[in-house]
Amino acid sequence: MSSAPRDLVHNVVLYSPRPERRTAVRSAVGRRPAADLGRINWLECATYDEVIAQVDNGDVAVAVLDGEAQPVGGMGLSRQMKYELDNCPSVVVVIARRDDRWLATWSLADATISYPVDPIVAGETIAEQLRNRVAGIPVLR
Repeated sequence: MSSAPRDLVHNVVLYSPRPERRTAVRSAVGRRPAADLGRINWLECATYDEVIAQVDNGDVAVAVLDGEAQPVGGMGLSRQMKYELDNCPSVVVVIARRDDRWLATWSLADATISYPVDPIVAGETIAEQLRNRVAGIPVLR
């Protein structure tokens, strides 16, 4: 018999204007980042407007945002969502340089993943954010 969390489908927004970056993250994490979690429904977004529309629709557990995106970067978008949304999804920012973690902290991101994406780290990071969401652990605000 399956437990409830394993049966859940988690909507995860994946934002980058660069399709190869979206593919790298999606491929690294897969559809089920951990055995105790449900499946991921990837909601790919290439623009700021698409991200806002998906998040406004509700039921987004995690937003994975490209910190290098142009013209609206994932860090600015993270900060905006954290300040403006009462029920903001967990935010993971993909950074190109490890030294950019301080900037991701400024953006109020809950976690970071470095590019190029390490599948083990990416899967563990997304799994942790999903577990927190299922447990009702509040995100930074």
